[in-house]
Amino acid sequence: MTPNPNAERRAELLATAAGVFADQGYDATTVRRIADTAGMLAGSLYYHFDSKESMLDEILSAFLDELWTCYDTVLAAGLGPRETIAALVTQSFRQIDRHGPAVAIYQRESRHLSAQARFAYLADSQLKFENAWLRTLERGVAQEDFRSDLDVRLVYRFVRDTVWVAASWYRPGGTHSPEEIARQYLSMVLAGITMRT
Repeated sequence: MTPNPNAERRAELLATAAGVFADQGYDATTVRRIADTAGMLAGSLYYHFDSKESMLDEILSAFLDELWTCYDTVLAAGLGPRETIAALVTQSFRQIDRHGPAVAIYQRESRHLSAQARFAYLADSQLKFENAWLRTLERGVAQEDFRSDLDVRLVYRFVRDTVWVAASWYRPGGTHSPEEIARQYLSMVLAGITMRT
């Protein structure tokens, strides 16, 4: 299949925009700033996108689509609670590796953006995300894989924040792979929530 130069250029521009949004914040970022960073005129950017809102929408929806493809595969695999948590954490770090700026934007902007009709899917995704983790933790307590005295909602918030804050410091191509970081995190988290045998 012949590469599509226009599609490749759009992908490059989205990556540039994601980096600028993550560094500067969405509201503080202008189309001119994105264009300058991409080495083009602002008017030329409008050839590819009708607004910075459209760019943000593509960045966030691409990240969440890929995240949920991975999560849904894990959740449908019939794994035990401990294995499910491990797989979700590993997939989360892989997404931070692949979509670091999008993760940073999501963390910073989703609450504000989800009030807009165009970005209502952000709130829907957050609820789906929370439910998936809570159900897994509850199943682990019920099956006595996890401690019975756990407040699963607090555990969920702890694991969520511990994992996703890594987007603020993780850099692709660093000393540790996403899988290695996930293993290190899991060794600390699971040792604290699983039943002693």
